[in-house]
Amino acid sequence: MSERKQNNIWVFLEQREKRPANVGLELLGKAQRLAEPAHGKVCGVLVGHNLEPLIDQVMAYGIHELLIADHPLLEPYCNETFVKVLESAVKEHHPDAFLFGATAVGTDLAPRLAARLRTGLSAHCIDLELTEQGVVGVVPWPEGNLLGHVHCTRTRPQMATVIPGIFEMPKKTGFTGQVIPIQANLEEKDRTYRVLEITREKPRENELAGAEVVVAGGWGVGSKVDWELIKELAAVLNGAVGATRPAVDEGWAHEDQMIGQSGHSVSPQLYIGVGLSGHIHHMVGIKGAKLTVGINQDPEAAIFNHCDLGLVGDLKEIVPALIKAIKSYS
Repeated sequence: MSERKQNNIWVFLEQREKRPANVGLELLGKAQRLAEPAHGKVCGVLVGHNLEPLIDQVMAYGIHELLIADHPLLEPYCNETFVKVLESAVKEHHPDAFLFGATAVGTDLAPRLAARLRTGLSAHCIDLELTEQGVVGVVPWPEGNLLGHVHCTRTRPQMATVIPGIFEMPKKTGFTGQVIPIQANLEEKDRTYRVLEITREKPRENELAGAEVVVAGGWGVGSKVDWELIKELAAVLNGAVGATRPAVDEGWAHEDQMIGQSGHSVSPQLYIGVGLSGHIHHMVGIKGAKLTVGINQDPEAAIFNHCDLGLVGDLKEIVPALIKAIKSYS
């Protein structure tokens, strides 16, 4: 059994069609910032088949080691084959922490692996910290504007899934680390299901990605009729429309317009939140906004604790007045 390496952080580098997912690279950057003060190592983990084209892409971000499992039965993704390979690798190398993106694959794979390893998992984290107890996952607490700090005191590795877009993409360093093969002792019986066909849906254009201005509405907008005010304000500002979960559930907005813990993260120059409470589950998605404005008739609304400028009043009066003023200057 190999000697345990202290402060050794693994990052699962999710990939599709030989392209690394951004969230894995974001986690590499965060892991490097956590590990550096403690003189720890950051190791990327690639799993799939015919992965050679990805090696140079991910190594360019300055990781110390790249662990790679390449096997025909690892393409396409199957949770049972991935879990078997990763469980074996963890038991051989003993990382202190293992980080995953909170994607469809990550949220399926990470808890299965944690159960196999009999360790804990901090899910849907919005931040990570390194303390004397190890890696601590920061998560929005159910209800209210509270944050929970979750860590495993007795088991390793400490595992976490992290929301995409929370951390900045790291810069390429040119540093070249070591590539280490992971044994993938797989048989056909290990693949508990087969993908018979893949149907590609035409992707909906994500207007939130890269938007300079975002106008988001919440439950307080009140109706689909009044939601038109949100769309009109965004239009006169040449911005994109965002939404909270309640607005999506009511059918006022599309799923791909949702911002927050279960949606997109945005970094606009200007963010305007209209008729939304401002609970942490939404606000984590606008951490990168340069200027934030809140509009709510409740002066005690949580959004006023997070915004640079707050307007208290009826959105049916404030938003039309804003639209009129903006049009007068255009």
